[in-house]
Amino acid sequence: MNTFINKLKLLLSDRILRMRVGFVLGMLIVFRFLAALPIPGVDSVKLAQFLGNNQFLGLLNIFSGGGLSTLSIVMLGVGPYITASIILQLLTMMFPSLKQMYQEDGEAGRRKFVQYTRLLTLPLAMIQAFGFLLLLEKQGILTDLAGFSLLRNIVVVTTGSMILMWLGELISEFGVGNGVSLIIFAGIVSRLPAAAAQLAFSYDPSQIPLYIVFAVIAFLVIMGVVIITEAERPVPITYAKRVQGNRVYGGISTYLPLRVNQAGVIPIIFALSILLFPQMIANFALGLSKNAEVKSVAAWVVGALSNHWIYGILYFLLVFVFTYFYTAVTFDPQAISTNLQKRGAFVPGIRPGQPTAEYLGRVLTRITLVGATFLGFIAVLPTILQGATGITSLTIGGTSVLIVVSVVTDLIKKIDAQLTMKEY
Repeated sequence: MNTFINKLKLLLSDRILRMRVGFVLGMLIVFRFLAALPIPGVDSVKLAQFLGNNQFLGLLNIFSGGGLSTLSIVMLGVGPYITASIILQLLTMMFPSLKQMYQEDGEAGRRKFVQYTRLLTLPLAMIQAFGFLLLLEKQGILTDLAGFSLLRNIVVVTTGSMILMWLGELISEFGVGNGVSLIIFAGIVSRLPAAAAQLAFSYDPSQIPLYIVFAVIAFLVIMGVVIITEAERPVPITYAKRVQGNRVYGGISTYLPLRVNQAGVIPIIFALSILLFPQMIANFALGLSKNAEVKSVAAWVVGALSNHWIYGILYFLLVFVFTYFYTAVTFDPQAISTNLQKRGAFVPGIRPGQPTAEYLGRVLTRITLVGATFLGFIAVLPTILQGATGITSLTIGGTSVLIVVSVVTDLIKKIDAQLTMKEY
């Protein structure tokens, strides 16, 4: 407790860090203001019913920062930007030049990679806006959506998504923490008062045992998220002794920390983005195609993805696969082995070079199995609980908990790192 108070005093006394935190809060206030501005012609009653009956859109509402629940001008949230990042990271597996730019060309390469992501975000935002607006018009949620009205709403929604992308990058550059993650975090937290009020209004004394069970599950989920998020597998590293002049260097032992959840919350975001595309394409087909067979297939796709169990199985498998994929993109055992060999370091009992890379790959594969299974379980937990109890108002948002814990943990670490640098 004393350490926390001392850190808080240092935070408040550091003018630069205080300004960074204030900038983050200011940008989040701007975001919440934009999320409260609805697009024209929204039937709020039908919208609430539609979102309540569609779990996929309910989860998508999380990643839009709550903008989808009001059909605000930022209803797409940072989804198009995240989808663009996913596509480009997938392309790094196919194009060596793109992989070199992302992983080896340093800061200049990463800036160019981010610029490509921005350019790809614009057409993706327009496509997603068009698909959502058609879907919402078919449900009777939007009225008078033809001709100029459709074009106007597409421009407004696309612009809102680009503004959120810009706000996220500003937060990352001038604030503290990852801007995109903080925007999603703010949207989740902003929904807590409404969720608490809904729970209070629907309180039923006869269901107190069920409330207790849900509270216990919620506690276990939060504890599990914290444990898996912070869990590491230390790989021992020893530096060989070497003599330079009259001094002896090396001979020390340390460890290489391999995180159990190396990918963080990114696989869940990947999975949601991939699940979104079939629905977008199917809605395009239903709205634009005049071919009966195409419409039949599109209706089957929409119906299948609306089924909770089919959706849950696909969601779990995609999260599981993307956990391995993203870990492979961000952690290269061959590069780690080469760097260790250049610095005269080795894993005890393992030969340097290729054997070390293979050993690190085996260890990473085993621990990622735990992380991938946990992430998949967290993703489908609301579906499991809803199917078991039939109650949606108490369904625990495992994805929301994971995002909140991950963002808060990352933010605390970055603030602590800034304070540590100030002390030094």
